[in-house]
Amino acid sequence: MTASAADHHACATLLRASGSSFEWPIRLLPAAKRRGTTALYAFCRRADDIVDDAPDAGSARESLDAFEATVRDGLTGLSVDDPVVRALSDTVRRFAVPPEHIHDILAGVRMDLDRDSYASLADLDLYCSRVAGAVGLAAIHVWGFTSAAAPAVARDCGLAFQLTNILRDIPEDMARGRIYLPAEDFAACGCRIDDLRAGRIGPEFSRLASFEADRAAAAYARAAVLDRLLTTDGRIAFRAMFGVYRALFAGVRRAGPRIFSTRPRRSRAALAVAAVTTLCRGPRRERRW
Repeated sequence: MTASAADHHACATLLRASGSSFEWPIRLLPAAKRRGTTALYAFCRRADDIVDDAPDAGSARESLDAFEATVRDGLTGLSVDDPVVRALSDTVRRFAVPPEHIHDILAGVRMDLDRDSYASLADLDLYCSRVAGAVGLAAIHVWGFTSAAAPAVARDCGLAFQLTNILRDIPEDMARGRIYLPAEDFAACGCRIDDLRAGRIGPEFSRLASFEADRAAAAYARAAVLDRLLTTDGRIAFRAMFGVYRALFAGVRRAGPRIFSTRPRRSRAALAVAAVTTLCRGPRRERRW
């Protein structure tokens, strides 16, 4: 399936409207890879919005089923009416993206309809592998990589970014009835999930915030290796994205237990500086976060 310029324009419009931190890094890619990465982003955004914006779980499930069927048709070469799916299918074909990564992303999004909490890190890891690790795996096929080690590291990068999202969005996710932090982590740090829901954030939540931040920091350290496993085109985009997300994570780490009640925020100027700095210096491991 060949996508038209209008299909890719629809994806670019969705990216701009989202206000995503990825918009500027994606612009650094050459035209064909920029279109492909934008199509991948637009697909992920559409899937997320289907679940998050639906009036109820039943409607979300019905809409996600329909979208997944359209994606399946598009990936098998059938004609579809959705411009985002046409652009995605064209990207998968042009860059030899394994279709299983696309299906994994949808399976991860569907998990938000099937569960609202996680008992263990293993449970959360499966979710992160699907909604973020699979995105990283798809993206490096568009960008280009030079080592067989790249896919495993791309998964770690997705994990680092997703853990950052989870820690930034705790109040917002609770408003939707979701708590992503594993119950076993609460227990290990002497915290109670019921206290989080009730807004009773005692001193023990400082331990939980540090515990989760340490896990994310370890993922960032592993993900930094991806810099030397990508083609030049991919390395430029990766560095900018890594810089932005590591700056977001630094804000999370500084906020400490405030993440349980208020979403940490960084200015666009601060994120731009972080992106440019990492672009120039590379994703070196920081001594302090």
